[in-house]
Amino acid sequence: MDIFAEMERHGHEQVVFCYDKATGLKMVVGIHSTALGPALGGCRMWRYEKDDDAVQDVLRLSEGMTYKNAAMGLDLGGGKTVVIAAPDADRAALFEAVGRFIESLGGRYVTAEDVGTTTEDMAVVARQTSYVRGLKGKSGDPSAATSVGVFVSIEAALKEAFGSGEISGRTFAVQGLGHVGRYLVDQLTAEGGQVVVTDIDPAKVQAVLQNPNVSAVEPDAIYDVVGAAFVPCALGAILNDRTIPRLRVKVVAGSANNQLAEPRHGAMLAERGILYAPDFIVNGGGVINVADEMNPGGYNKERAAIRVLGIRQRLEEIFRLSREGHMLPVEAANHLAEERIQREGHSGIYLAHPAKTS
Repeated sequence: MDIFAEMERHGHEQVVFCYDKATGLKMVVGIHSTALGPALGGCRMWRYEKDDDAVQDVLRLSEGMTYKNAAMGLDLGGGKTVVIAAPDADRAALFEAVGRFIESLGGRYVTAEDVGTTTEDMAVVARQTSYVRGLKGKSGDPSAATSVGVFVSIEAALKEAFGSGEISGRTFAVQGLGHVGRYLVDQLTAEGGQVVVTDIDPAKVQAVLQNPNVSAVEPDAIYDVVGAAFVPCALGAILNDRTIPRLRVKVVAGSANNQLAEPRHGAMLAERGILYAPDFIVNGGGVINVADEMNPGGYNKERAAIRVLGIRQRLEEIFRLSREGHMLPVEAANHLAEERIQREGHSGIYLAHPAKTS
């Protein structure tokens, strides 16, 4: 991989490669943009087949965080950390090393939990750095807030596609039963929806099958479910040349990051008459909740909850821009974020503690 060519292509400010001999930690931090403020984005831990896969993941995810934070109206840039999973490592020692590396960035990047990490891991990170959010006793696990944002986005997308945001009597295909997916199953069925689920972990599937309004299919069969909406809540790049022709829904709205394998897949969905709710808008509830910790007065749950519910209006605005501008919803969402960065962002890089000049 030509890392500088990739940074130029994605517009990144900084990519930091970190290795700790004592713990075996291998970690990459991507800081995409600090035009609006310090880069905020979670710390993901995953078993990558190749180091290049980890780098590509951090580039895509950190770029997505720039757009998400801008679109959510936050004075924050976009960043991400990926940790290459080391199953035999001492987990506490590993995340203390993560904290030391984040501290070394001097506040340009602030982390939080993500796929493969927990609030307990972030508490360990906090032993070594103050640049971590989503801690217990403050905003905590962002999954509940994320699921609320996804739920109101589903309602907004249904209204756009069908003329009604009614959940009752409709079928939803939920891919992935992590914290967010599990919350959504409960929310959708509580409103009278029928839910078809899948997950690579059979135990997670069995746990939700106790609900009479839930049925299950094998992981690959989720794309063939006939229903109102496909709700991807696992990993990214699942909307691609192979899967899009199989979809039998009118809406795609879920919490997974980077759902489109390539930008052209947004047009491919539209050609099939499928409304795609841009993922970085739909899943913005978690970052809104976490970012509320950074307010001068500290975290306020009620204030954060009100802002999360505002995702519905933001998505409705994007659908309106899409219709009026004859563009795809994802293009409208990108335009919204880019316009704010251009209007309110600064040139140069963010420094939490600027050097004094004589």
